[in-house]
Amino acid sequence: MAAQWINIRAAVVRDAASPLFIEDLQLEPPRAHEILVKVVASGVCHTDDFYKSYPAAPRPIVLGHEGAGIVVGVGSNVTKFSEGDHVIMSFASCGSCNNCLRGVPGYCSHHWTVNFGGKRLDDQSISHRSQSGSPVFGSFFRQSSFATHLLCTEHNCIKVGKELDLRILGPLGCGIQTGAGAVLNSLKCPAGSKIVVFGSGGVGLSAIMAARLAGCATIIAVDLVESRLKLALELGATHVVNGRDKNLKDTLIELTEGGTEFALDTTGNKHVLRTAFEILRAGGVAGLIGGSAEGTLVELDMSVLLQGRTVRGIIQGDSVPQFFIPRLIQLWEQGRFPFDRLVKFYPFEEINQAFEDSKNGTAIKPVVLIDQTYKQD
Repeated sequence: MAAQWINIRAAVVRDAASPLFIEDLQLEPPRAHEILVKVVASGVCHTDDFYKSYPAAPRPIVLGHEGAGIVVGVGSNVTKFSEGDHVIMSFASCGSCNNCLRGVPGYCSHHWTVNFGGKRLDDQSISHRSQSGSPVFGSFFRQSSFATHLLCTEHNCIKVGKELDLRILGPLGCGIQTGAGAVLNSLKCPAGSKIVVFGSGGVGLSAIMAARLAGCATIIAVDLVESRLKLALELGATHVVNGRDKNLKDTLIELTEGGTEFALDTTGNKHVLRTAFEILRAGGVAGLIGGSAEGTLVELDMSVLLQGRTVRGIIQGDSVPQFFIPRLIQLWEQGRFPFDRLVKFYPFEEINQAFEDSKNGTAIKPVVLIDQTYKQD
């Protein structure tokens, strides 16, 4: 006899132009390798908004990929988690390709399929359905956390202490680990170095906090919103520059005394990336985090590139979440990585407002509270 599907509520994307609708759905019970989590809260990331309107996205679909919650069921093959565990979810990976095996799961050979395909990777099955039985795509980042319950696996689940407030932890699974990891894992900025961070949203401000942790001597934040630049100074920036500066490139080269060793573009804007490259000193490295439309091209002067300069893409801060996220939590507990200052809470019913505030800059890191009954231990 087949196990009974689970009644849940979830925010569903029906089409690109419409808001998300909170609907009653059904979720398949956990299979042998799956973990069932009751979601407490979920961060809202720009990737959610990007994929909401992405032309090739499967629909209807449940998004959300910065979930935090409590394990309420495990499959027969799950060995690392038990009911009652407090967990956060991160990006998904297959766990068996060359890149996964060599410790860089963010570059999994199946990254797009397992995170954005809307189906399970192994058999391409769909885990959600409407009350009438019609399929609803899910498995977004192998979680789909804009729901009361989700399914994940041991590959993208991280156990956390029950004394921690699950409401603030979800964003560690993507945006915050991406910004911090870009500095600490990808660029490996040494003490005394210089870095320019373009964009002071959740990813950029996490990079700035990480740059302070790394001991960077010059940390420059570039953004268009003055309130974000003010916060950047409070979180570790030594200088801030408004991106509307007509002499932006010259200003940044002057502040870095001839050019920076490291630059980080969190915007995905091709003009910003070009500026990040052009302010590098010889041997410097520019990292690209922000996504852009397929086919976006950037022109770089090859004679400048020849002088040892590097431009590289960065996914998820080159992080192994099960290793990196607990370290970020420990630094936060010590008061050295105050990521909670980025968070703004919204009731689940106001998820569309959270999306809008994320886009217009009103909120740096919106978090929707899905389980209103949750109380911190």
